[in-house]
Formats: sequence, C-alpha cells, structure tokens
Amino acid sequence: MENKAIFQTKKLKYIANVLDQFRKPITADKRNQNADILYDYYGASGAIDKIDGYTIDDHVMLIGEDGANLRLRNLPLMYEVNGKAWINNHAHILKPKDGTDFYFLFFALESIDINPYVTGSAQPKLNQENLKEIPVPFPPFAEQQRIANFLDEKCGEIDSIRTDVQREIEILNDYKKSVITEAVTKGLNPKAKLKDSGIEWIGNIPDGWNSIKAKYLFKQRNSRGNTIDLQLLSPSQKFGVIPQSKLEELTTQKVVKLNEKVNLAELKTIHKGDFCISLRSFQGGFEYSEYEGVVSPAYQVFYSIVPSCNGYYRYLFKEKSFIEKMNSFTMSLRDGKNIAFEDFANSEMPVPPLSEQKAIADYLDEKCSAIDATIADKQRQLETLDEYKKSLIFEYVTGKKEVS
Repeated sequence: MENKAIFQTKKLKYIANVLDQFRKPITADKRNQNADILYDYYGASGAIDKIDGYTIDDHVMLIGEDGANLRLRNLPLMYEVNGKAWINNHAHILKPKDGTDFYFLFFALESIDINPYVTGSAQPKLNQENLKEIPVPFPPFAEQQRIANFLDEKCGEIDSIRTDVQREIEILNDYKKSVITEAVTKGLNPKAKLKDSGIEWIGNIPDGWNSIKAKYLFKQRNSRGNTIDLQLLSPSQKFGVIPQSKLEELTTQKVVKLNEKVNLAELKTIHKGDFCISLRSFQGGFEYSEYEGVVSPAYQVFYSIVPSCNGYYRYLFKEKSFIEKMNSFTMSLRDGKNIAFEDFANSEMPVPPLSEQKAIADYLDEKCSAIDATIADKQRQLETLDEYKKSLIFEYVTGKKEVS
C-alpha cells in the first residue's frame, strides 16, 4: 500500500481544541514591566511585548485571527507557546487532542492554504467558526510523529543555513555603512593630512575641507500648491522621495493617502535634487528626490544654494553619525512633530572641494551598487530557502512524499 492511502483529511475541530477563553487583551499602558518575573505577551504575529502576568500555562500553538499576514504570509502563521504566557484577542489558541501530534499539526497548519477560510480583504480575519472547519491532512499517529521528527530535523538544517545567510546580509549592510562613513568624512585619499573639523559628530577631516553651517549651504523651499497638476510624492527610507504609485508597486503595500480635508493648495512643491525632512522618514536620514512633484505640508523641503554635488550630501545625510546628531534634536518631540529646519540649518557640515564631492559621490555610487547587488543575491537565497522549506513541509504533511 502506498503511503498516500493512509492519509485522511479531518476538520480542525475534530483534532484540536480551541482555547480562546484564555485570551485577554490589555492596552500597552497597563502592561506592567517592573516586576521581577515577566512573561511574553502574544498577538497575531508572535510575542510582541512583556507583561507581569499570564493568561495560560500550557503547551499550545497560536494562529493569527486577523491581519494582512493571513493572506500575505510574510511572517510565520503559527507560534508555539510552552509554559506561562499572556495571549491577546488577535490570536487563536489551539491544543491538539489525543491522537494528534503537536508538531505534525503545527507543520500542517503552517503549510496548507487557509485563504478560503479567511474573510475580508482590507482587514483579513479568520474567525473561530471558520478556523474549526479548516481541513487538515491526518495520517495515523505513528506516521504523524515520524513526519514531525523528520521535518523538525530538515527544517532545523534549513533554518541554520538561513541564519548564516542573514548574518552575511547584516555584515554587508554594516560594511556599506562603514564605506559611506569613511568616504564622506575622510575622503578617498587614505594618506591625506587631517585636521580638527570642529564638528563633534565628524571629528577630523582632510586638510583641504571646510566646515560651514548648513544655513549657508541650503535653503528651505516654501512654495506650495498643485496648480500645474504635479504628481504626489512620498518620502521613504529605502527609495527616497518617489511617486506614491511607484512606492505601492515597490513595497506591494498600500500607501497612506492624504486626508481628504487637506487643501491641495497647501501641498509643498519639491523639485528633482531637493531634500526632504520628516520625523516619519527621519530614522533613515534625510530623503532625496529624483522627481518633480508635491509632498504633504508636514514635510520640510530644502535645496542647495551654493555650487555643490547633491550626490555627496545625499550620502552624508544617510550617514550614521549625522543621523544620530539630527536625532538629538528630536529626543523631546512627540506626536509626530518634525525636526525644525533651524536645528539642521545651525549645524556644521563638512564641505569638501566640489571636484572631491563629485569623486566621492561617483565612488560611492559604484561601491554601494556592488554591495547592494550582493545583498540582493543573498535576499534571493533567503527567498529560495523559504520556498524550499514551505514545499518540503507541504509534501510530507500531505503524504505526497514518504519519510524513508
């Protein structure tokens, strides 16, 4: 008899208990974290916080009740809890019944298509009634254990390789940051004589460089209005200032649109080569625009008023020490307030000779492109590993392949 013949299909309600009575939501401000013993606080996407109490003390598995991940599956669907934990109302709690192996069910639910049981598109939801109706492959208990043990070993090997690749990506990102820092603060000549810049976050700079306050290099742009039907742009840490439609295409996510009450005449004009400041995009530095358009009035736009290479400052404004310096101006800010342009304007900036600015920008364009290409290749390796892991689990929990 082939292995496939011993596989049945059973609805989840017949092989696992739903323990949602142990769920309890609690707002962040009421999650006490000053106790000596803290427990994981779980939501739809795993442990998201710590808390001084627990709602359950058991070996259970969690599956999200709501959220985009139910359809996109960018994150794991299933999470294991073994012991004391606090579960909120965004995750269902499952405990296998007798005759159901915990890890076989865990692997099965992670691998099968649950889309037919998820309702809603803008706000996907897997309610308890639909959850119980999900059909699950169900071989005899001994076979479940054999499959679970096999997959645990194989998935562990895949996860180990994945961890190594992820670490390589982190090393490459750190290397890229160091290359940028070295070039924008010390130039390209390792033998250049250095002098004190007088800029705390920079330190020494090449002897031929100057240090000048940003207000003598850049000016704020305050022109407003969409009278010539300019396209609406969105600042982003990864892609700079780009059209909203393009940002949605690149991220495959919906971009937050302007409130209908915003007067189009109040939108700020931004030109190609301008820079943009906003608290929301600031953690990755100042953003650079390659496009003509308009941005939300919440953003502050500025441009160069002296002969300079925007490419050099584009890299400088993403440099780690610069970001930390600008971040010091936001420490006491709340409610999404922007960095004041005046804080940036009164900060000293390194100013290499124009020819050197261009050389640094060209060097970094080439160097960073090469690093980014290697990172992209590593990211493709991660995607391949993830797809292989998914297909491996699916083939064995459904009986398409047999554990030898």
